[in-house]
Amino acid sequence: MTATALPTEADVLGTLQGVIDPELGADIVTLGMVQETDITPTDGGGAHVRVTVALTIAGCPLRAQIRQDVESKLRLLPGVGTVKVSFGEMTQAQRTEVMQRARKKASDNAPPTEVPLTARVVAVASGKGGVGKSSVTVNLASALAAQGFTVGVLDADIWGFSVPRMLGAKGRLGADDDRRLIRPHRVDVGEGRLEVVSMGLLVDDEDMAIMWRGLMLAKALEEFLQKVAWGPLDYLLLDMPPGTGDIQMALGRLLPQAQMLIVTTPAVAAQKVAVRVADMARRSYLTVLGVVENMSAFTCDHGQSYALFGTGGGATLAADLGVPLVGQVPLEPAVSAANDAGTPLSVAAPTSPAGTAFAAIARAIADELLPPVDMAGCTARLLSAVEAALGPARP
Repeated sequence: MTATALPTEADVLGTLQGVIDPELGADIVTLGMVQETDITPTDGGGAHVRVTVALTIAGCPLRAQIRQDVESKLRLLPGVGTVKVSFGEMTQAQRTEVMQRARKKASDNAPPTEVPLTARVVAVASGKGGVGKSSVTVNLASALAAQGFTVGVLDADIWGFSVPRMLGAKGRLGADDDRRLIRPHRVDVGEGRLEVVSMGLLVDDEDMAIMWRGLMLAKALEEFLQKVAWGPLDYLLLDMPPGTGDIQMALGRLLPQAQMLIVTTPAVAAQKVAVRVADMARRSYLTVLGVVENMSAFTCDHGQSYALFGTGGGATLAADLGVPLVGQVPLEPAVSAANDAGTPLSVAAPTSPAGTAFAAIARAIADELLPPVDMAGCTARLLSAVEAALGPARP
């Protein structure tokens, strides 16, 4: 009788690639959780396999499931007689590395959404509330639409939705019956248009509180991306909630092509908080597009300028991050009044100081930082350049 060959360490690790950490969504080998393997022959033939798995915390509630998965898979490996699973606890550095690996894998395996692959995705984010992030979102979206673009506006601030009021969007979202999808609310702006989706267009009363926990908030973002008939878009702007919570983490998993535009005020305190958003973006493998400084100097009627919220925060943040300061929006009471009236200042008064600033930011994004993807246009320009160089084709 021929003895069964003992498994090798490569065999054991290959088998353990089938064990998925339920919380991190990747296999325990790729995540670096398998710290030690030991294969010892036994008197009865076959091997005793001992595996040490490092958990993020010693009391991880998933340890029983991980133990069961490891044992069941290894027992099916030819040559394995008995299995023993031990657990260790990761150091802080190891936990950080594991989370990085998990985020990278999630980014590389993003689920399909209804957002067109050619749409440029910009997540407008801030480190804390009160810096005018939603105002920047709707004014920038409107300024892009005024240039003739089709712009999706996703109000990802599920708890604190404000986009519908700022854009004068009323009523409830309709349905695309053919595909069983939600149809966005349309707002025409000059030659372009906005396609708006917000929790505020799904509730009966905008005063109703949305009392959801983190996982529900992330699920809502997923529904807005996968169950909305966005149609053709040049840009999709997301008004993110402030901070670095569940929705921000879900963004990196669902839309790895998103680029983050960080909004801050000139104050140093706001700039320091905003750094954390950039850190979160990069940990999630998202690109930071640039910085917008909102509520810059206020100019009174007689022309005197006052730096009510300090100076230099936007420029300092951009320099620290190595990204451009895309624009500075002056503190202008008309911005708030226009938002309350349902017509953003970039549309209501495009030649006002703030309106001019939003238009300049929109041009910088569309012309330099993140031009729209236009395959046909690029091909046409290429053929035109070839024809100009070679002369018109002969019949």
